[in-house]
Amino acid sequence: MSDLGLLLRKAREQRGLTLDDIQEATKIRKRYLDAIETGDYKVLPGSFYVRAFVKTYAETVGLDAEEVLRLYHKELPQAPSPETVASEPMLKPRSRSVQHNDKWGKLAVNSVLWLFPLLIAALLYFYLVQNPGDDAEERDNSTDITSETTLPSSPPASPTSSAGGSPTGEPEGSPSVAPSSSPSPETALTLTKQSGTTSYYDVSSSGTPVITITLSGTSWVGVQENNSKGKYVYNGTPKTDEKLTFDLTGPLYVNVAHAVNASITIDGVAVDDEEASGSRKFVFTPAAGETAGEE
Repeated sequence: MSDLGLLLRKAREQRGLTLDDIQEATKIRKRYLDAIETGDYKVLPGSFYVRAFVKTYAETVGLDAEEVLRLYHKELPQAPSPETVASEPMLKPRSRSVQHNDKWGKLAVNSVLWLFPLLIAALLYFYLVQNPGDDAEERDNSTDITSETTLPSSPPASPTSSAGGSPTGEPEGSPSVAPSSSPSPETALTLTKQSGTTSYYDVSSSGTPVITITLSGTSWVGVQENNSKGKYVYNGTPKTDEKLTFDLTGPLYVNVAHAVNASITIDGVAVDDEEASGSRKFVFTPAAGETAGEE
């Protein structure tokens, strides 16, 4: 196994991912990923694809792709020089038979273009002969509109009370009840920054917000304190329909490898993931003065 392949495999295993997970997230075939880890680059289609696949693999497992390519550039196969590229074959002139066929094809197209307006005119003439306008007007005039039209019945008169009472029959002076409005949610999310695939949210709540992550398919999930270099609160691939919950007592960094299979809510308020098919990252920070324990 090559040094580059060993580095990529260790990073993948630290995140609890399999080659199938990487294949699903990057759309790179599993046998190509296995060839990169073992250093068997002859399996890949070409040197250009080697560098592209290595870069995508490194980004998926959380490594700096440019730094990885720089450190291991000697191990990767080099692109062929321009001298080795075969020259393009000269195009042979078209034969006279092909030119002759093109001439007849153009004549056929022009004939169709001329016949098409004549066909439209014939259809219009046939339609007008079969459907004269006088018959249509007589049919319209013979229709009795008033026999099928009924006036709407007038609404019943509202009861009135004597001596200036309420028209609805309620005792005078009784208070009117206004329709109650639905209470505003206690938790609010504010998108403060968008950097690439990372979204930054401020979370304001009267209590301790609870983050809920629900999986509808296979996806690796990583939750760290503060940022991507913080301590892992969760690192693994949960089961389908499994719910993960975390108390937001401080900033949390959430990384989802396959965002389309994950749904994130905070106290029931959905976090917009834009139906992304790749990985998504979120930083949730409780707003100042809104965390639990403060009045």
